[in-house]
Amino acid sequence: MAGPVHYEIYIRKTPPASWTLSMATEDRRKAVETAEDMLRDGQACAVRVTKETLDPETMEFASVTVLTRGAPEMKRKQPVQADKAGPSCRGVQDLYAPHARDLIGRVLEDWLTRQGVTAFELLHRPDLAERLEASGVELQHAIQKIAVPESQNTGQPVHDLVRHYQRLSEQAIERLLQAGRRDQFPSLAERSLADVAHRLNGAPDRAFIMGGIVAGALKGIKGARARLDRLMDLCDRAPMDGPPRALVLVPIEQLLCELLGSRASLAQIVGPALDQGSSLAAVVRMVAPREIGALIARDPKLAVLVPPVEGGPARLGERLAAGEFPLLAASLARMVVRELMSPRRLRPGDAEGEIDILRALATTLTATAGRLLTLEEVQTAFVERSKSLVTADFVAAYVKGCPTVLSEVERLTRLCENVTGGANKRSAARWLDACVTSLRFETEMRASGQTPGQKLLALAGLQRAARNAALSERDRDAVVDALGVVGGSVEADARLVAQIIRAPAPVPQKLAALLRLAAGETGPTGPVADRARAEAVRLFRAPEVRAALGATPEAVQALRPLMKAVGLAA
Repeated sequence: MAGPVHYEIYIRKTPPASWTLSMATEDRRKAVETAEDMLRDGQACAVRVTKETLDPETMEFASVTVLTRGAPEMKRKQPVQADKAGPSCRGVQDLYAPHARDLIGRVLEDWLTRQGVTAFELLHRPDLAERLEASGVELQHAIQKIAVPESQNTGQPVHDLVRHYQRLSEQAIERLLQAGRRDQFPSLAERSLADVAHRLNGAPDRAFIMGGIVAGALKGIKGARARLDRLMDLCDRAPMDGPPRALVLVPIEQLLCELLGSRASLAQIVGPALDQGSSLAAVVRMVAPREIGALIARDPKLAVLVPPVEGGPARLGERLAAGEFPLLAASLARMVVRELMSPRRLRPGDAEGEIDILRALATTLTATAGRLLTLEEVQTAFVERSKSLVTADFVAAYVKGCPTVLSEVERLTRLCENVTGGANKRSAARWLDACVTSLRFETEMRASGQTPGQKLLALAGLQRAARNAALSERDRDAVVDALGVVGGSVEADARLVAQIIRAPAPVPQKLAALLRLAAGETGPTGPVADRARAEAVRLFRAPEVRAALGATPEAVQALRPLMKAVGLAA
């Protein structure tokens, strides 16, 4: 319950000034009029009226702005934070850190794409550094893209940051050019990679030099798939163990992270003809080939949804399964989760196919949970993805091709099964409930050309699917009851229960048919089941029926499971 309420008037006498309390009153109209009078009379350049409500339990005020008039607030220049004083990258070595390479890749994305290289290669190949320096404008724009946001974040002068990063880039380029002139990056055409790694072991600049050697090995190779094959060849030629092996695999892993981190390159590697969902499934199969192989052996349907991985991606998958390149495996797993949480459609133009591929991704990612991702991360990603499955646009596309309203209900029931998250389940249930309670659904079911038995059997199947969709109790009961009501109308039109009673068939067969209806096997629960149960009880009480059942005890034994299901036997 809300506590006492009053209104406060705040003013600013000049645009740069901060808000100060002028007065407080319990009369809303008086507060608004006073504020407008102060603004009109020039006593303030801006006024604000807030409603303050006291919470009796916490004794804290909840504030709501009622009125704001006058000059807008001026943004004050942010002071330089003590913990952020100075540029983020202070020396040339800082440019080689992972976060710095990531930033370089983003600000120079267009240039790197045109050259067909990554940020790692730019930092380790003299020819690329010379080409970037000659472009002039590209480098200057990249520096500005870094300096301006950093200035806004830390309060440092933007011109100082621009000059600093210009000097830093010049030093980095000069270092690369000198390394090239001194032939510090030997070619692997005449030397063994393992021999070079052993010779560099213990050298002070071994990481920089080996990075240049690995980056140089990709020179002239076009296409992401061919570049991946080349990197896998370098892995095969690396030393068998020890620091020399790590010296080779570390730069290769850094290059792979950047290569596979690009959407364009990833599409070339896993298959340019694949849609977004299939690409993600291929990445999961590449990262966890053993787990996915075991799943496909148990469920061959997954082989249709999860594309095969061959060639360079398969070679990389074997190394990832063996525990090599852990940073790359984690990066690819995070990429899959990030794409799942994005608004991009997995299969544009195919809503039903999107449900299929999403189910396959859920199965495969859950199988890999614990090694690459936690189960909570997987669940969070699919809860976020499920939000896009219950929007009006997606649902309309999902049921667009349904020839009948019954098929719409079947698809919406499947939608309820495949979304996750409480709010998403409720949204999907609302779509389903709106469909099964519509006049169109009841009219079409009653006028359908199917036999009454087929209609009731379909409604019973929908009820079972709704119960298995993990909906909330309230939503589930609403859908089940609505289906039961429609089933009651279908049975009433056909008088199916009465036909069973009058049918010239043995008593055990009549009882079996009625008990199956009452148990919800051949018809929906609700009015149909209640009528069938009532007629079955009436038959059991008839003396001639009791006599007939007493003469055939094996028939009673066959009916006992159904009698238990409807509560007529212990």
